[in-house]
Amino acid sequence: MTKALVLNSTYEPLSVVPTRRAACLVLLDKAELVADDGSVLRSARLAIPAPSVVRLRTMVRIPFQRAVTMSRRAVFTRDDHRCQYCGGPADSIDHIVPRSRGGLHEWDNVAAACRPCNLSKRDRTPREAGMVLARPARAPRHPSWVVVVAAGVVPEAWKPYLALAS
Repeated sequence: MTKALVLNSTYEPLSVVPTRRAACLVLLDKAELVADDGSVLRSARLAIPAPSVVRLRTMVRIPFQRAVTMSRRAVFTRDDHRCQYCGGPADSIDHIVPRSRGGLHEWDNVAAACRPCNLSKRDRTPREAGMVLARPARAPRHPSWVVVVAAGVVPEAWKPYLALAS
């Protein structure tokens, strides 16, 4: 199933919805088509371009800032699927302060790591293991991160609207 990016009237990303839902928003005149994916949605009497990006016609006020739920996919996305110790491809999650030593399972204490680095670090801190993190582990702050994690792979048409998330 293909997906579409929904933008607020101010062009900030709000969510990711199925393409059919985005088409309904356009047909009901609740949103305008910003970009299509090149395919066409057809009914008995109508054919419209399949939306890839739509912008709502009215401003939707978000009363609170959504936090990004920490997941394996989200950690890999934040760290560009790279080991934060050696720079190679990451395939596991490492707790910077090991859980056996009281480290928590939260954004500031997890990093993507390759299996060899994770195994050589074991239950030690990076300093004790003689390893250095490429960048500090932090929780994503921008709301468009919610969209990036929900989408998984980001289509090219979405990238101009998610510039702050990358």
